[in-house]
Amino acid sequence: MGAILVGTSSWTDPTLIRSGRFYPAFAKSAEARLQFYASQFPLVEVDSTYYAMANEATAKLWVQRTGGDFTFDIKTFRLFTLHPTPLAALPRDVREALPKDVAQKKNIYQKDMPSELVSELWTRFERALLPLDSAGKLGVVLFQFPPWFYPGNEQREYIQSCQARLPQYRIAVEFRHSSWANEKNRERTLSFLRDNNLPLVCVDEPQGFKSSMPPITEATSDVSLVRFHGRNRETWEKQGIGPAERFNYLYSEEELREWLPKIRDLAEKTKQCHVLFNNCYEDKAVTNAKKIALMLN
Repeated sequence: MGAILVGTSSWTDPTLIRSGRFYPAFAKSAEARLQFYASQFPLVEVDSTYYAMANEATAKLWVQRTGGDFTFDIKTFRLFTLHPTPLAALPRDVREALPKDVAQKKNIYQKDMPSELVSELWTRFERALLPLDSAGKLGVVLFQFPPWFYPGNEQREYIQSCQARLPQYRIAVEFRHSSWANEKNRERTLSFLRDNNLPLVCVDEPQGFKSSMPPITEATSDVSLVRFHGRNRETWEKQGIGPAERFNYLYSEEELREWLPKIRDLAEKTKQCHVLFNNCYEDKAVTNAKKIALMLN
């Protein structure tokens, strides 16, 4: 059986820090918080790299502040998963090199940018992860595609192009439209991922929406992932709220127990199974992560 690594999708969420129910009083600095988190869990997902480009200097600090067996999964920059990206999220020199009509926009898409600038951003992103990779602490690079990313040849080719941009890293794919797993497309989706050695991100999330992926568990590479988003139907597609509120949900022991055989099955088929709780509202993610780790052991 492969190793099962359990963690959360953030260690710096403001609601977690404000709750005062996870970090001890001495953990006031960024360094102390990461060191304490790493003493409790073997894995974390870095969510901040979705909102701003990864930084090599910061990655070096993460290496220094964690033990040798700690693993970071990195969420890729939003521009690369075809999400609208605030102009302010781009590096200053890249913003200044944009065509005038693009530079006047509040949000831009990758298609709005000259190809050479897009390539430069990919190169910087790859370079920023090198310290983690060199230290053996880089898990997967998570590509969470938007709800309007539908199954099709163009979309599959784009996923392959992302893989080609980061040839030395393992990228994992999470879909946010149910059609990828419907009766018509499910087998083709799984075959595509297996043929390209791409891990499918298995999810637990509210059902009944077009953006809902069913809780299928399939190993499509030698690493498997499960992300727990909570089951808060009221906030799943609600507009004008922050990520913490969207995923505000505490799993019951019974709900977690449903996943134990599925996680063990994934671990039997892969070298590693990453289990991540994204219900990062106050201490709910860390509470559930600790609970399921005990249940699995």
